[in-house]
Amino acid sequence: MREVISTPDAPRSSLYSQGIKADGHVYVSGLVGIDVRSGELAGPTIQEQTRQSLANCESVLTAAGANLDDVVEVGILLADPSDFAGMNEEWARWFPADPPARYVAKLGAVIPGVLVSIRMAAVVGS
Repeated sequence: MREVISTPDAPRSSLYSQGIKADGHVYVSGLVGIDVRSGELAGPTIQEQTRQSLANCESVLTAAGANLDDVVEVGILLADPSDFAGMNEEWARWFPADPPARYVAKLGAVIPGVLVSIRMAAVVGS
């Protein structure tokens, strides 16, 4: 069974679902560092945008009945690969031990001001 996950606590669009829950798995769409309260990017630094992007992903996980401990894989897209160290700095605060599998690649789309997009996959109920 496929369940669309939606929350007002993360950026959304009519073009994609924030998340999908199916067969004990939660798939979170790639989310950028937009603060939904202000509608603006969380800040100009990779750390600020990574923090907000992770918080947005966490909000979708929560709406699906999951949390960061359930995350098994994360995909990170960086607008500028030189931001890798700054992204890792913030990442380590969110996953200090036993982090999920992860990949990092260059963001192909040019979105003004956006430095990072993060997607997640989690397993719940096992």
